[in-house]
Amino acid sequence: MQAFGGIDPASDLRARPVDDARLDQPVSSLKGVGDKTASALARLGVVSIRDLLLYRPRRYEPPAPRRDVGELLAGEEASLDVVVVNASVRRTRRRNLTLLEALVRDETGSIVATWFNQAWLADKLIPGVRLQIRGALERGDFVVRTYEFGSDPIADITPLYPASEALATKRIRELVRMALGHIDDLGEPLPASLRAARRLPHKADAVVALHRPRAATEAELARQRLAFEELLVMQLGLAAQPGEEKRCAPVLRDPGELVTRYRHLLPFELTPAQEAVIAEIDGDLRTDDPMKRLLQGDVGSGKTVVALYALLRGIEAGQQGALMAPTETLAEQHFLTVEGICAELGIGCVLLTSSLPAAAAREARALLETGEAALAVGTHALIQDQVVFRALGVAVVDEQHRFGVEQRHALAAHRSSDARDLVPHQLYMTATPIPRTLALTVWGDLAVSEINQLPAGRKPIVTRWITHGRASEAYRRLRSHLEEGRQAYVVCPLVSASDASEARAAEDEAERLRQAELTGLRVGCIHGQLPTRERRELMQSFAAGDLDVLVATTVIEVGVDVPNATIMIVQEADRFGLAQLHQLRGRVGRGEHQSYCLLVSRWKEELTDNATERLEAMVETSDGFELAEVDLELRGQGQLLGTRQKGLSDLRFTRPRSDQGLLRAARDVAIAMGEADEILDVEVSRMFGDADHRGRA
Repeated sequence: MQAFGGIDPASDLRARPVDDARLDQPVSSLKGVGDKTASALARLGVVSIRDLLLYRPRRYEPPAPRRDVGELLAGEEASLDVVVVNASVRRTRRRNLTLLEALVRDETGSIVATWFNQAWLADKLIPGVRLQIRGALERGDFVVRTYEFGSDPIADITPLYPASEALATKRIRELVRMALGHIDDLGEPLPASLRAARRLPHKADAVVALHRPRAATEAELARQRLAFEELLVMQLGLAAQPGEEKRCAPVLRDPGELVTRYRHLLPFELTPAQEAVIAEIDGDLRTDDPMKRLLQGDVGSGKTVVALYALLRGIEAGQQGALMAPTETLAEQHFLTVEGICAELGIGCVLLTSSLPAAAAREARALLETGEAALAVGTHALIQDQVVFRALGVAVVDEQHRFGVEQRHALAAHRSSDARDLVPHQLYMTATPIPRTLALTVWGDLAVSEINQLPAGRKPIVTRWITHGRASEAYRRLRSHLEEGRQAYVVCPLVSASDASEARAAEDEAERLRQAELTGLRVGCIHGQLPTRERRELMQSFAAGDLDVLVATTVIEVGVDVPNATIMIVQEADRFGLAQLHQLRGRVGRGEHQSYCLLVSRWKEELTDNATERLEAMVETSDGFELAEVDLELRGQGQLLGTRQKGLSDLRFTRPRSDQGLLRAARDVAIAMGEADEILDVEVSRMFGDADHRGRA
């Protein structure tokens, strides 16, 4: 790592403990932070002074040239030093869009400066107030992106923070500025010798440079210094974790006649990537060392086919298999997929979810205990105490990141009635990938496999982003697909209309489409509040071609496979997370026909920067690894090390794809140190502590 922005890394080398009492003060202790602002910050994962200090900008706005009003050129990004003449607010014909207009001037002329949806600012734009504004000249007006009151120029390198509709990035900048008054409370956890050897700046200097960089290179060096610290803390913590008690799994013989018949039933050839993973699984199953393998693969890459292979390997050896999914809908979809194959192979298969009628659940549990059912598909209901397998040999957990650690481990430790002290082989699947090196580091006890290619014949999905004003074009495109014999999805963020939100509601949209754009077509509506049986019947009808369009909520996010569906419209797409959008898009493009995903959002002026970046990323790439990286930057990847699965990441500053060198260096340092010293041990405890504490740390 380079020397840091002119700061002497050898200065003030002493490690200093953190002042937790001051840093753990709530954000409401800052001047001007009331309940509303504190709640908005909490939704961003920021509840303490510490959180604000360590709230990393997602990017930095580059410098803009200083211009006089008379020098402005259309479309050019510029900053102005102006005085307010007057200001007013008006509503536009666009729903929910207010326009704040201020006549401003300098010595060379005057111009109207405009802000979208910031009517509250009008009270501060009184005549004579001096402003520094940055933006661009568009259609005769100066559209403002950032501003500062007074005569101090806007910083050349302006941090842009992950924000929300309730809390703009500018307001977050103001709060961070106040939090920087506590900078000395951060202490210095890294030993003097380490900082001197690696020429690392003081932590406080790095945090200041992160929020107030003098150049883009200084901001990046600050991020790297903080990333190195958190990676070192993680490595020290992982090394200190107690090892598991050694237990054995059943040794499975080489693949036999059952899996050969399974392969012949498949209507396609497995890809080389799938075959490579199968070979790795076969190698694992030949020993009594329990397989613990993480299978990463993008949406539609064919992970389920490989998972069923692993389950059948156990079944043909006289064992049982279990496939656990995080939602009833996904469990039901898996069951529909495997039930027919199991019937062809003569294998008993049961579905077990919490909504199953009591009598049906008792029957399913009895079949598992006697071994008459060789395969169980279900949700968390599979790990209830009353569920006993005769001999569970292989356990698969789908969408593993959506389960807590204890839930994942519970299936692996489940009881078998044959009384042998064996644990099942374990396969975990995820379509939310992280780079292999980080996966191996975080899940050190898991081998990592990747399916990095789509099945033969699949075409990349064409993704387009449009606003409400062009939604009619999207439905014309959808209807043209239906006229060609294809099927379609329309996704909405809500089940039914709500006064609290104007987001499209699935039930209302389905009814509207039946009366308008899709008159005469067969339109179904599915959501999570429907009874299980009704959901299953709707999905079967859609898969059979008895419905043309399925209007749905995110209940179809995973597990739905209808090759004839070639177009999806996502209404209010700006309200969905990036991982959700990618999962939804994966419901089309599962056949040989060209498929399309049309993202419909509110007017661009109404969107947060965060929402805009999500939608732009969806248009730019369909690569799940690239989108996972963007999602990590925008949202945080969830807590990798403990039981919490969402919220701010343990790794606030690490960029998994680009920081592989830092990760290796941190690992080497951790090995050399052996164990954390007293001050670093506090940071290790914070990262590996209880969920509530870690959420604040």
